[in-house]
Amino acid sequence: MFRIILFTPQIPPNTGNIIRLCANTGADLHLVEPLGFTLDAKSCRRAGLDYHDLANVAKHENLKNCLLALGKPRLFAVTKFATQRYVSPRFAAGDAFLFGAETTGLPTAIHDDLEDSQKISLPMIGGNRSLNLSNAVSIIIYEAWRQCDFQGMAPTVPSKEYQQV
Repeated sequence: MFRIILFTPQIPPNTGNIIRLCANTGADLHLVEPLGFTLDAKSCRRAGLDYHDLANVAKHENLKNCLLALGKPRLFAVTKFATQRYVSPRFAAGDAFLFGAETTGLPTAIHDDLEDSQKISLPMIGGNRSLNLSNAVSIIIYEAWRQCDFQGMAPTVPSKEYQQV
């Protein structure tokens, strides 16, 4: 339903948490190289990336190739330099959300290529640098999914066979 793009992610457990989030929300994950880790089976298990088989994960040489592969989706960059909060835009299926590396964020060149309407931020207490990447992705994806009335969600009411009598 949604596309998450991680620009040069550096911390394997963050990516592992995001892969698990994607498996549970139906979002696709796109990783833009270079990565700060490898995606081989042993590394994935060690970093908690074992949900990799349950999610759609793709790796791209650069952001331009990633966006081309996605058919140039409507793109929102999540950044503390945005002038609008993440709840302002009306999100739709197919939207893509771009997140920068944990240590450096998004490069200035990417910021310069985007319109202000494509940048969204998460409110924080003043003086803090940023939220944890996997937490930020979770907030954004759940807000976008909420706006789409949680389309595709598993039923939350147990069936009669599981109800106690």
